[in-house]
Amino acid sequence: MAEDNNNRRQGAPRGAQKVTPPPRQVVKRGASATGRRPAAKRASALRYDSDNPWQTAKTAFARLLVSPAATMMTIAVLAIALALPGVLYVGLKNIHQVSTSWQGDPRIALYLELSVDDSQAAELSRYLQQREDLAEVELISRKDGLEQFRSLSGFGDVISYLGYNPIPAVINIEPQRMSDDELIELQQQLELDPLVAEASLDMIWVQRLNSALEVTQRLTVMLGLLLGLAVLLVIGNTVRVSIESRRDEIVVAKLVGATDGWVRRPFLYTGAWYGILGGVCGWGLIQAALMLLDTPVQKLSGLYQNAFVLLGPDLIETSILIGTSLLLGLIGAWVAVSRYLRSIEPR
Repeated sequence: MAEDNNNRRQGAPRGAQKVTPPPRQVVKRGASATGRRPAAKRASALRYDSDNPWQTAKTAFARLLVSPAATMMTIAVLAIALALPGVLYVGLKNIHQVSTSWQGDPRIALYLELSVDDSQAAELSRYLQQREDLAEVELISRKDGLEQFRSLSGFGDVISYLGYNPIPAVINIEPQRMSDDELIELQQQLELDPLVAEASLDMIWVQRLNSALEVTQRLTVMLGLLLGLAVLLVIGNTVRVSIESRRDEIVVAKLVGATDGWVRRPFLYTGAWYGILGGVCGWGLIQAALMLLDTPVQKLSGLYQNAFVLLGPDLIETSILIGTSLLLGLIGAWVAVSRYLRSIEPR
């Protein structure tokens, strides 16, 4: 009876049985029934879509624009570090272009004594033409040499006041294929002739130039390696600062099951963007340097009556520059993230 009165007070119809509701399942907000946070929710921890690389790249680029001043300063440092070895390389490329025109086949110039007349010079020239180790022999008589000197030097009037021809007869010799030591030995042998005052081997200057170029090339490689290391350090430090500024987000993402690869991915895109932008700006600095040097170089080449055109980086060299910068950005970001992931691992 007491139970019926109790049911009547609660508004339940007479004769109804008491129904016990099933226990409610308490599910934490943002978690699935298995207790793990869904992958879509995990992806929002760092506000990156890990399943869409292009979206991740766009988001990484957008984060660079949040602090444009700091981003531009970093890119400027990277561009300068990449442009310095690039400018040296382009300079060596242009110097090699000039030296190539000088190279040709090595020649030996025999300057005869002033007392040697044209008949003696012609007899010596015919003797040299019979030698098998000489490919070409050309005689320039004293008269022809004087005419060339007047036309090229512009001092013909001065020569006329001397009363005699001070230009000796010259025999230009092109040897057969020889090594450097054999050419020097041939020069010394020809210089022993009593009719020869001096034997000049023009290859000596080319050898000196090539030696200087080789030293400069090695210095360029060393400078490039050092500045490449500087690029790694700059990008690594920049990514480290970005990691520290988002430490709490990364810790939360790790707590809900984010992997190291998932956390590392957005920062790799950041390093890649720094590398690409630094490489493009470095290429721009190289082009600007060439534009500034073009006018003085043209004036200098005009004085030597030579049409010289400065060579800049071609498509392959530009691709190598930007690709190397991209690779350095990825390596710097990878090293920075790998180094600091252990320190931000939740305990």
